[in-house]
Amino acid sequence: MVDTFLFDLDGTLLPVDTDKMLDEYFLSLTKKLSSYFDPHFLFKSIYQASMDMINNLDPSKTNKEAFFDSFLKMVNYPQEEIEALFEEFYLNEYKELGKNIMPNEYVKKSLEILKKKGYKIVLATNPVFPEIAIIERIKWAGLEEDCFDFITTYENMHFCKPHIQYYEEILERIGKKAENCYMVGNDVEEDLIAFKLGMKTYLIEDYMINRNSKKIVATQRGSYKDFYEFVSKL
Repeated sequence: MVDTFLFDLDGTLLPVDTDKMLDEYFLSLTKKLSSYFDPHFLFKSIYQASMDMINNLDPSKTNKEAFFDSFLKMVNYPQEEIEALFEEFYLNEYKELGKNIMPNEYVKKSLEILKKKGYKIVLATNPVFPEIAIIERIKWAGLEEDCFDFITTYENMHFCKPHIQYYEEILERIGKKAENCYMVGNDVEEDLIAFKLGMKTYLIEDYMINRNSKKIVATQRGSYKDFYEFVSKL
């Protein structure tokens, strides 16, 4: 019996073009730190460290540890100081990136219905960002942190999408089996892979991503409105 819904964030709960948002993120961050690092060098270093983090399969390292293990090999700067600079960015300039994002009315309604019906709700966003950044984007979606029973961040997770170990770790953390869960997302590769564990999946098509033109295998698919109607009937 399904009693848990896992939700992706960017392009799912948060109605944005993910690639455009990432471009704006990198531009803003490199501009913020331009007095400390050459912007082109910083971009390449963050991107490479992020890819190393995504590809890391060492369960002894959190994603944050994997990121800084790679990043600090390229950037000769004390970790505590660079973390402080990143935090200052997330507390200030980062917030500006969300000022023109309009929450989708069906997203909030859908989560309210699921909460009212007693479902556990997990924010299964790709944990490549620190908690402070993810909480900020939750606000952009018109939601609150306490909407979720568990939130994946780069501090508390050891794997990233599209690795199946990411979903296995979530199940272990929340004490659920795959057959208890629905994974809701917009990325055909990163989100729908959860079906390999036995989860049901719902593809949100409004901001669908299918970079490698993979065959779409989903239990359900549709728009934000379609999803709202789906949960209303549960």
